[in-house]
Amino acid sequence: MATDRWQKSSYCQEGDACVHISTDPDGVHITDSDPARTVVTVSRDAFAALLESL
Repeated sequence: MATDRWQKSSYCQEGDACVHISTDPDGVHITDSDPARTVVTVSRDAFAALLESL
């Protein structure tokens, strides 16, 4: 997992409530600013479908 390439959402508010994403050949990794840094990994197709639905 590409943990050195996290990108913060451009819609992030001030403070710690932010969504971060990272990509690699295995898929798209999503986390938030939670100290536990739980990471959810989805396929690129699933992430594209999410973005399209939003």
